[in-house]
Order: sequence, then C-alpha cells, then structure tokens
Amino acid sequence: MRIFVTGANGQLGQELVRCVTAAGHTAIGSTHESLDITNEQAVITTISDAKPDVVIHAAAWTAVDACESDPNKAMLVNGTATAYIAAAAHAVGAHVVYISTDYVFDGSKTSPYVEADVPNPTSVYGESKLAGERALGATDAIVRIAWVSGYHGANMVKTILRLRNEPQLRFVNDQIGNPTFADDAAAMIVRLAVEKRPGIWHITNQGVASWFEFAREVLLAAGQDANKVLPIATSELQPPRPAKRPANSVLHNGALLAAGIKPLPDYREALQRLVRRLLADEQE
Repeated sequence: MRIFVTGANGQLGQELVRCVTAAGHTAIGSTHESLDITNEQAVITTISDAKPDVVIHAAAWTAVDACESDPNKAMLVNGTATAYIAAAAHAVGAHVVYISTDYVFDGSKTSPYVEADVPNPTSVYGESKLAGERALGATDAIVRIAWVSGYHGANMVKTILRLRNEPQLRFVNDQIGNPTFADDAAAMIVRLAVEKRPGIWHITNQGVASWFEFAREVLLAAGQDANKVLPIATSELQPPRPAKRPANSVLHNGALLAAGIKPLPDYREALQRLVRRLLADEQE
C-alpha cells in the first residue's frame, strides 16, 4: 500500500512513518515545510501526485494554550485544512484516518468516555479538532488519542526527566487520563489504516493516572525518589493555563474490543521502555 502521512516530522508522525515502512508498505511523509495543509490547491496537487491508498492525517496545531488566543488559526489548521485533506484523499479514492484527541470531550463524565459519547469541547483546541472530525466521510476513521509521549518531540516524560534532580516537583492530581506512547499508538493506527476500518476508535495505553501519579511513575522508571512529587489542584497552577483541560480524559477502547483487537499494553511498560532509551541517550 501507499500510505500518505501528514505531520511526518511530529512526535507521532515519525513513529507512523516508521511503522508503515516496517509493515512493508510505502510511506509518503509530508511535513510543515513540504506541504502547507491550509493551502487547498497545494493539498489537492500533492495528494493527487502521491496517489495514496490511505491518508493518515496527523498534522495539527497542538499548542493547546496558544490555540486559545488565536481561534481563527486553530480552526484553519485543525478544521478547515482537515476538510481539504479529506476531499483531496477522496478524489483519488483514498481512505482517511484522522488523528483526534480527548479534548473533544468536556471531561465532566465520571466514567471513561466511549466512542459513541457526544463531544462537548471546552477549549478552542478541542473545538478545532472536533471540526476536523466533522469534515470526514462516513467510511473514514477517527482515532482519538490522549496524553501522548514518545522518543521524538517535546512531551511530559522528557520534561519530568529534565527536572528529576530538583528537590521538589508539583503536578496536578485532579486531571486523569491514559498516558499513551507514540510508538504503541502508531503501530495500532497503521494496522487500522491498512485494514481500512471506518468509524471512531479510542486508542490509548491501558492504565489510568493523574499527572501527579504519572510524574511519580516517570521518576520510579528513572530510579529516582518519587516522593519528591507533590500533588496540587489545577486551580493552584501559577500562572493559570489559558485553555481549560478535561478533568477526565480517560478513553475506553470499546471499538477495539468489539472488533476483537487487543488494546495497547499498560502504559508503565511503554514508559519504562522510553525512559531507558532516553537515559541511554544521555550517557552517549
């Protein structure tokens, strides 16, 4: 298969390209530099020339707080551009897999979110990603992921490791989710893409944690004292974050289970693998 990946230089995008190639398919990656996804004609020309069987649309503006102060740009990049990608893909008969987010939900539910739950975003970022979801066709796929860390790009695991020698760390204990790892998520996304499975899919590593609990797990994986992490409330963050975060970002992987597909492993397994790799890099 020929699989076109937008956002190919991103944290998830690099893993998607690797997984596509490892599965024996041809990966055609586009980056922010090589394709302006907000330029409709450029999107049409690029995808028409590539003639892909599948387009995995991972490019997005994911700076959640920055989106809050520039809603027009957020909607253009995450909403309108997704419509351009989908239309260009459909014109060449390609299946689309759109990478979405837990931020399409308001976080007020007391149990995990299932794929059929009605979105209700409370941030500009969430609204723009939901607009992207609504730009897709009935046979396309929406893959919602959450709390992503990985070897590439900036993420919470790298932040915590950078701060690991500080005497004290403070992380919020009133936001919960499924910490998810880019390499695990990418492998599952590529499988769904190759099989051209339609519909909405929640793809996360298993296990629920607050950011406080996650920070403790990162330090434990690095052989550090987890007791230096102290819990705080979101309301205590200084300075306050511009965008509202969902208090509950836990996504139930019901569609995978219904399809007889084993969900991703516990996040602690992937976390330990990533921390070992990052610490080994430091030794070089």
